[in-house]
Amino acid sequence: MVYVLEQPDKTVSQPGELGHYGLLGSLDPRVRIVIACLFAIVTVALTSIAALMAALLVSIGLLMLSKLPMRRTLRRMAMMDSFIIFMLVLLPFSMPGDAMFTVFGFPASWQGLWKAVEIGLTANAVILAVMVLVSTMEPVTLGHALYRMRCPETLVHLLMFTIRYIEVLREEYMRLRAAMKIRGFRPGTNWHTYRSFGYLVGMMLVRAIERSERILGAMKCRGFSGKLLLLREFEIGRRDQVFAFCMGAVCLGLFLLEFA
Repeated sequence: MVYVLEQPDKTVSQPGELGHYGLLGSLDPRVRIVIACLFAIVTVALTSIAALMAALLVSIGLLMLSKLPMRRTLRRMAMMDSFIIFMLVLLPFSMPGDAMFTVFGFPASWQGLWKAVEIGLTANAVILAVMVLVSTMEPVTLGHALYRMRCPETLVHLLMFTIRYIEVLREEYMRLRAAMKIRGFRPGTNWHTYRSFGYLVGMMLVRAIERSERILGAMKCRGFSGKLLLLREFEIGRRDQVFAFCMGAVCLGLFLLEFA
């Protein structure tokens, strides 16, 4: 018996189908990964507000082509913004330049404000494009695409098994937390709480190691030899070539807008 990783994915469609995620769902996963990387590199290299706004509009256009739920996707992107909002608010006060106003003796500069806007537009454009092009893939499809792109096989294995068993670790964490609550544990700001959470992390690591050994033994019994065996082959069709050409032209247009 040979251990084979199935590919239960709807993103690799038959010719003529649009797939589950609209037009983008029928594209070759390798093309989507390359375009996402290219677009991210180009967007990060931009500095003008006009070019960055155009890049954000391109990402929104990709979102509309993907047929993803607009509200839920923008909500997920807003969660990312919550991590950088404090940095963006404090940037005008930490960057020297022409003062706009003063708060408690700390001047806020116009240069800092524009830098904050630049960072915000860059982050949102890149994250939205990556969410649309890459995060809509099944984990197995992403791993197979990276393997076909000659990525290190060990890293591909780590990615696929991490995605596969991260939910198992979460369930193990919930069981341990439930056991702590049954025993009357209530978290607080004291050494007993810190020590208890340290024991919790340690038990999770021990159980993860034991489970990984059992999984490895089961895989070896099924003939796993460390190689990824694919049941499907990716093919770059005419639609993939047209999409790659259009996105290449868009990236070139963003550069021209940057230096215009």
